[in-house]
Amino acid sequence: MLLPQLKEREYRFKLALRIGLPIFGLILALISHTFITTYDTLEVSFYVESAMLLIVSIYFTFYIIYRGFNKNIIDRVTNTFSNEYLMEHLKKEIKNSKIYTLILFSVDNLYDINSMYTYKNGNKVLLEVAKWVGEYFESKGIDDFVIGHLKSGDFLLGFEGSDAKYKTMLEIMCIKMSDFKVDDIEVKISSAIVDTSYSKDLEYLLEHLFEMQKQKSTQIDLDPSELELLVIDSIKSKSFVMGFQDVFETKTDKIVIKECFVKLKSKEEKLLYPKSYMKVIQKYGLVVEYNLMVLSSIIKSIKKDETIAINVSPISLRNPIFLSSIKEMIGKKLEDKRVLFIISEQEYYSNISRFNHILNSLRELGFFIVLDRLGSLHTSFLYLRDLDIDMVRFDAFYTKDFNKHRYIVDGLNEMAHKKGLKTWIKMVQDKETKELVIKSDIDYIQGNFLASIK
Repeated sequence: MLLPQLKEREYRFKLALRIGLPIFGLILALISHTFITTYDTLEVSFYVESAMLLIVSIYFTFYIIYRGFNKNIIDRVTNTFSNEYLMEHLKKEIKNSKIYTLILFSVDNLYDINSMYTYKNGNKVLLEVAKWVGEYFESKGIDDFVIGHLKSGDFLLGFEGSDAKYKTMLEIMCIKMSDFKVDDIEVKISSAIVDTSYSKDLEYLLEHLFEMQKQKSTQIDLDPSELELLVIDSIKSKSFVMGFQDVFETKTDKIVIKECFVKLKSKEEKLLYPKSYMKVIQKYGLVVEYNLMVLSSIIKSIKKDETIAINVSPISLRNPIFLSSIKEMIGKKLEDKRVLFIISEQEYYSNISRFNHILNSLRELGFFIVLDRLGSLHTSFLYLRDLDIDMVRFDAFYTKDFNKHRYIVDGLNEMAHKKGLKTWIKMVQDKETKELVIKSDIDYIQGNFLASIK
């Protein structure tokens, strides 16, 4: 059990004593007074004291309970110290220690995790990371160390002694966590360490830790050549792996679509995820080449009566080379097979007649168009109105708390159905959300709760 949990128990126990002692003392005083002063009848003072006992007992009970629960020791998401208690506790530790060490470690891609896998999985990642870190230091023989959730994906640890004692441990921990995953969700970690030889002021120490972390991040951004070379080489050599996740028809639970997810693979067999390679692809103008590479593999491997969905950049769709290359790949038309192009973009393409002409040309070849992130990007509303599409997929934001946003999804769903479009929702993570989706009459449903990426 981590120190924060022990402290929580200790705090609740002390709270119970503080609630009970005033009541016990007053009752004892009342009984003693009654025995001393009363013979056959009770004095008027007995009634006064009884009333006082009742009033004071109620006051103290409610006051202490309110004060007690107004102060949270444990962060309920991570089972570590809450931010408020963490800061208070660390100030005492720093004041009472000759030298004290602070370690900042962060889940750098928490925002991406929340966006791609919903906040529930984001919370699970935070919990598992905190648990793993706690167990790691306990395995090194360090028990009563401080660990708290500072904010967002940031955690703060406190240790007795200088940072020299913990630097090697931290480096090893970061190496071990370089490939850390929670339910196939990749987690990126960064860290910084400092001790009170730098300052005894907690605010200065935190500011320095974040500055150190920022400098490390900047150094990585300034020298991206290794990543860029890996990405470029992977595309030129057509080295990648594909995973697929089933999409179900809501009413029948029948698998109707398989969405394709792509990871690039380096010569050293290292896998590169889209969040790390997409910016490089866009920077070097490799978007069309990348999309054609994936599409070519899909067309070669797709089975009869199978439907595969892939993310394609609208920039690629509007590129003449892309359309001509597709015609060369498939000949006249896809037969007994379906490929869905999932599209979304930040900026509205004004030449909408040309865009629709391209989409209709693709449809004649056997391809279908899915408008993604409906309800989030402003362009999604404009494209729903103006583009000749076949299907829409709601933004994952609405799945995070579907019940809260259901009226918005229901409105968008009705709009899409009136246009003759199918609707699709992703990242459904539990049975309750699935049941609500069924009631909302959304056509297709997807999520790790239903099927993982294989």
